[in-house]
Amino acid sequence: MPQITGVTVEDVRFPTSLTADGSDAMNKDGDYSAAYVVLHTDGVDSAGAPLAGHGLTFTIGRGNDIVVAAAAHQAHRLVGLDVTTMAADMGAVYRLLTSDSQLRWLGPEKGVIHLSLAAVLNAAWDLAARLADKPLWRLLTDMSPEQLVDIADLRYLSDALTRDEALAILRAKQSTKADRLAELARTGYPAYTTSAGWLGYGDDKLRRLCQEAVDSGYGYVKLKVGADLDDDIRRCRIAREILGPHRNLMIDANQVWDVDQAIEWVKALAQFSPLWIEEPTSPDDILGHAAVRRAVAPVGVATGEHCHNRVMFKQLFQAEAIDFCQLDTGRLASINEIVAVLLLAAKFDVPVCPHAGGVGLCEMVQHVSVLDYVAISGDLTGRVTEFVDHLHEHFTDPCVVRDTGWGTGYVLPSTPGYSTRMHPASIAQYRFPDGLYWAAAEPATVSSPEPYVIAGGTATPAGR
Repeated sequence: MPQITGVTVEDVRFPTSLTADGSDAMNKDGDYSAAYVVLHTDGVDSAGAPLAGHGLTFTIGRGNDIVVAAAAHQAHRLVGLDVTTMAADMGAVYRLLTSDSQLRWLGPEKGVIHLSLAAVLNAAWDLAARLADKPLWRLLTDMSPEQLVDIADLRYLSDALTRDEALAILRAKQSTKADRLAELARTGYPAYTTSAGWLGYGDDKLRRLCQEAVDSGYGYVKLKVGADLDDDIRRCRIAREILGPHRNLMIDANQVWDVDQAIEWVKALAQFSPLWIEEPTSPDDILGHAAVRRAVAPVGVATGEHCHNRVMFKQLFQAEAIDFCQLDTGRLASINEIVAVLLLAAKFDVPVCPHAGGVGLCEMVQHVSVLDYVAISGDLTGRVTEFVDHLHEHFTDPCVVRDTGWGTGYVLPSTPGYSTRMHPASIAQYRFPDGLYWAAAEPATVSSPEPYVIAGGTATPAGR
């Protein structure tokens, strides 16, 4: 039986700030980055290649090294585990990684510790799917309701969702899963694009990219807003003229406003009929989101990419604070916590539209959206998953989005795993600070520790 023999954790950064890709009112110059975890084993996969699990979490540059260091601390607990035993009880793996009482003090379940936990658990889930020789969505949708509930972290949720309620939600969809999978095979999972609307793009580029989105079949386009109201009015007018009255326009402020300012600003932009305002205020302000939602309807309120954990989502649902749940696969503690949030969203009838504005996130969210539709919500009403057309070339199994004739959507992934494996050449090029790109660039303004390699439970910098 294969065992986990070692772990590599690397700091990979892409210079997206040079082209303003990813720019918004709060984050103007991000370099899309990944704390990238590889779980090495002594086994081989179905193709005879070395069996390994690949996972990541997303940041936007400085501080990525801190997440890397935290992931190294957490990942060493998996070294020595039998992979078959691990894959058979991923709930136990989750509990193992969240049971370090001293490390937990640095969270708990938020910030760097939770980001790094996501990277490690994402690698573990990728490994489990590769061992099963299935795409992760298939591994999950093949599970029984009891198995899915067993992997979900339902702690602190019983006042909103009991285990019996979770089982009832899953059992109600069990007999019709095959029908929904067949539908997705024909139509893909509905997608929207943010690639046209980064705040740092000029008007001509915005106009061109909006037209390209329309020509590609997108019915949903999102724009960043929040830096200057006059600019936002002008940019929304450009987008609406190109999209026409029937396609959906969404706007995203990335937390930049206070509550009253958010209400005033969204009312000024309501003339362009946005479907939602995303992150209108502090991501921690549950009651603030509820106040915004009451004031700006019928414009919906969406949030979740900076929602720390399932408990915050529970409170957002209980407070009727959001119309759209935008969970993030690099911020929640991987599938174990994601399943809990999907179940909560189904209980409260809030559509899940995952956030994917970051390197590797599109690759992961496609699996989550398929799981949600096939096994949990059973509904596509109001559901559309983010797509950004950046950096997919760095993954061995990149997501595929195309116009299927029913609109633009994600094509069902077909290769085993979580679609999170990066090309070795991309890591060699963009590893920070000593990759080929960064070594040749201007001197870095911040330092970063060397990538960690863990074997036998001991963490040391690579190359030593």
